[in-house]
Amino acid sequence: MAQQQLEPQTGTAFELKQGQQLRVIDLEGEQVADLVAFYRGNLREWLSSGRTIDYANKIYLTTGDILYSNRSRSMLTIVQDDVGRHDFLLTPCSPDTFRIIYGNNGHHPSCFENLRTHLSPFKISGDDIPTTFNLFMNVEVGPDGRLSIKPPRSRAGDSVTLRAEMDLIIGLTACSAEMSNNYKFKPIGYEILHGSAAEGDR
Repeated sequence: MAQQQLEPQTGTAFELKQGQQLRVIDLEGEQVADLVAFYRGNLREWLSSGRTIDYANKIYLTTGDILYSNRSRSMLTIVQDDVGRHDFLLTPCSPDTFRIIYGNNGHHPSCFENLRTHLSPFKISGDDIPTTFNLFMNVEVGPDGRLSIKPPRSRAGDSVTLRAEMDLIIGLTACSAEMSNNYKFKPIGYEILHGSAAEGDR
């Protein structure tokens, strides 16, 4: 699959087969991409932040770490990571995010709406969308437990590659939250790499 591009504040959804690799690229730097996954064979099995953090015993996931489902099965393995700082604590930004945190009562594009729209053809509703794996998002935890959202550490061209450990449906966005992206919205690139040729295709 040739490299595709998500325009700022948009999203997509697609199938990723077992053994295929998904490479997500921060094309211009400091741009978050929200990712969610569902098992193609049973949509009640989805990517779980809680299970993954529990089994990894850490909140910052990187090369070699496994992302688990709510049924404790391996869904994705991070096989390459240029950045090493991503977030798996915060939910995808939504209309309520902008109402509660930003004080915005008008319409604002959001990752939740983009995911809901693009996952709908796969019979996945908004209520089915769990906490997303927020690629490139830089969330720091203070001594008092308070969270600080910092500019992403990713620079132009940095990427993360994940290998599917089962047949999946993937939702992916170019994040719409101002704080997460250092107050500038940019595109996200992605491509599917196939089988044993994945490393050579990069």
